Amino acid sequence: MAGRNIGVAVDFSPCSKNALRWAAANLAAPGDRLILIHAKPSYQYEEGVAHLWERDGSPLIPLLELSDPRVSKIYGLAPDRETLEVLARAAAQRGVQVFAKVLWGDPAKKLTEAVHKVPLQWLVVGNRGLSTVKRVLMGSVSTYVVNHAACPVTVVRENMLPSAPTTSY
Repeated sequence: MAGRNIGVAVDFSPCSKNALRWAAANLAAPGDRLILIHAKPSYQYEEGVAHLWERDGSPLIPLLELSDPRVSKIYGLAPDRETLEVLARAAAQRGVQVFAKVLWGDPAKKLTEAVHKVPLQWLVVGNRGLSTVKRVLMGSVSTYVVNHAACPVTVVRENMLPSAPTTSY
């Protein structure tokens, strides 16, 4: 099972951070790569280099670089301290390599494409628990991904806690 690429869809919301904690506690194993997948609707940034990656997304960004605000700014990322701490603990305690990848375009479609392009063996997404009416009107990224991704997908509800009792993320 080791050596997998486990993707976690993140937008740095409480819901996506919970999905990240869940993936770190329940899926990550030594030798795996935990890859944050961040989909942005636009690729226009003041740095002017993000357009180079519009089609296929950014290169994989190692945790050390992701932690550098100057590097994050190039990719239009804003990882908060809590997210970086969860990633650092996962790397240290679980023996996983941590990367981020930024994609530009419709989040549901880009997450599904990431399964092939990265490639991913597993994808974890958060679910905000939208009401049926809101889900019909706005659509649901998690529903689209579950129905279109060519790998196992775990949907973590906003209030779902990691189940690993020995480690806190």
